[in-house]
Amino acid sequence: MLSLSGITVRLGGRTILERATASLPTGARVGLIGRNGAGKTTLMKTIIGQIDPDEGSVDMPRAARIGYIAQEAPDGAATPIETVLAADVERAALLAEEEAGAEPERLADIHERLIAIDAYTAPARAARILVGLGFDEEMQQRPLSTYSGGWKMRVALAALLFSEPDLLLLDEPSNHLDLEATLWLENFLKSYRATMVVISHERDLLNNVVDHILHLEGGQTTLYVGGYDAFERQRAERLAQLAAAKASQDAQRARLQDYIARNSARASTAKQAQSRAKALAKMQPIAELASDPTLSFQFPSPDPLRPPLITLDLASVGYDQTPILQRLNLRIDPDDRLALLGRNGNGKTTLARLLAAQLPAMEGAMTASGKMRVGYFTQYQVEELDGEDTPLEHMTRAMGSGASPGAVRAQLGRFGFSGPRATQKVGKLSGGERARLALALITREAPHLLILDEPTNHLDVDAREALVQALNDYDGAVVLVSHDRHMLELTADRLVLVDGGTAREYAGSMDDYTDLILSKGEGRGDGAAQASAKAGGGSGGAARKEEKRSGAQYRERLKALRAVVRAAEKKVEALTAEIRAIDDALADPAGTKGALASVNLSDLMKKRAELEGQLERAEAEWMAAEEAIEGA
Repeated sequence: MLSLSGITVRLGGRTILERATASLPTGARVGLIGRNGAGKTTLMKTIIGQIDPDEGSVDMPRAARIGYIAQEAPDGAATPIETVLAADVERAALLAEEEAGAEPERLADIHERLIAIDAYTAPARAARILVGLGFDEEMQQRPLSTYSGGWKMRVALAALLFSEPDLLLLDEPSNHLDLEATLWLENFLKSYRATMVVISHERDLLNNVVDHILHLEGGQTTLYVGGYDAFERQRAERLAQLAAAKASQDAQRARLQDYIARNSARASTAKQAQSRAKALAKMQPIAELASDPTLSFQFPSPDPLRPPLITLDLASVGYDQTPILQRLNLRIDPDDRLALLGRNGNGKTTLARLLAAQLPAMEGAMTASGKMRVGYFTQYQVEELDGEDTPLEHMTRAMGSGASPGAVRAQLGRFGFSGPRATQKVGKLSGGERARLALALITREAPHLLILDEPTNHLDVDAREALVQALNDYDGAVVLVSHDRHMLELTADRLVLVDGGTAREYAGSMDDYTDLILSKGEGRGDGAAQASAKAGGGSGGAARKEEKRSGAQYRERLKALRAVVRAAEKKVEALTAEIRAIDDALADPAGTKGALASVNLSDLMKKRAELEGQLERAEAEWMAAEEAIEGA
């Protein structure tokens, strides 16, 4: 059992954890969740002993082996397979002792122990883990120094999983993974036998892998039984109880204050008033549930364009005259929702850059609407934000001198940067806040096509849900690359598999694709697999398809309502202008020009009354459509 007893940690003069307490059963799979900046990583580092608590203690069995990924990724001339095998310290030590020429008696003990720890199957087990995380046989034999930081972190994760510690600690393990590797990891963790604590914002992982949720909020922890959906239900019930208790306490407080005010001055009731005053002073206030501005996402709607937005006809794209993708045939319409599937390195980002006009078509044709505006989000934009500038300065510079301060503030407000939040230094913002700022910047011109490449890496679960809602409310087209399956299922109507040097429509559902990845291991969408996906689906697939169909119908309904709002706005403006012209004519008949100059006074009054009636009806239509949008 892992026990946290009254853990308090203060860093930089700020209290991060305050009397955090929890008892985690042996063998439990615990999802550690909380808003960005709540202190999840601080708690995990306290568990492994990297941070000494100011108060409290961490208790666990003495012999327990703890596994945690260090911040520095492995490097050097060692290969991924060598690095993973070296993670089993006992096996490596026994093999080294054997190779050094141990005495015959000791050699027998070594062989017996190697058999006991299943050492001779270790290379196969290590290779399976590496394959699951995206390393084919050739990649397993290349030096670590030839890999990027993200791939090196995959090797670190593989080594940790291979070492099979008694307490496995994972801090956002899917951040450096694509969807395919994330699916494999989720499947691997389902069968992990020891105690596990995982910090994750992946709703599917938290539902499918963990059996407890440890919620960190306000420096304190609360343990819930079940996955994330069960946590949300229990949390909602608890918040409802708190809200009811606060309402009851507020009413009681008001009654006490009223009694004290009315009876303090009377000699006959002064003692009773003093008694109630003491009771009021001892009453511990129940905290009010505060709204969270960091959950604000609102993409501005573009002006309508005729379809198609983009057409690819046998196009190819690549770098330095070397094509990465060929024979591309794809059409994107103004209301499309596309998810690009495929392992990292297959060309998803290359295709996204082609659609964003950052790369030209090397062969074939790409036709795009001349009036189309594109918003393209990547992690590089988040990393390149100037830490010394404020969101207000970033947005003012991006929108140019022609933009009014009100327009700049309005765009920032759509993404939660209102009031003083707009003037904070970007360097002091959390990763999630910087991601929201980058999204605000790329959508400042109301793009017709939004291309999002891994937009959720810095967002917690609640912020991801807000982003899903914003994408479903958005009027333009969306192309999405993400390892968050929950987001893909709720936003994408079309799946495009990028694999084998091309991209093609995937006929199955996300459930079909998940089954394909887990059964094939490599995620190769061959003909048999595609046929299976088309024919398959089961009850789960049908449910997902129905959910996506409902999402599409919801967006169509919103689109129609917004069209009514725009038409009503224009009608109100036109009618108001006509009434203003009649009022001017009535005020100064001699100075009236144009068609109204020949109209007599009584007809002008009659015409004005008709316009007033039309204006009243137009305003009613406008308000009804706005209310319908709010209630949709």
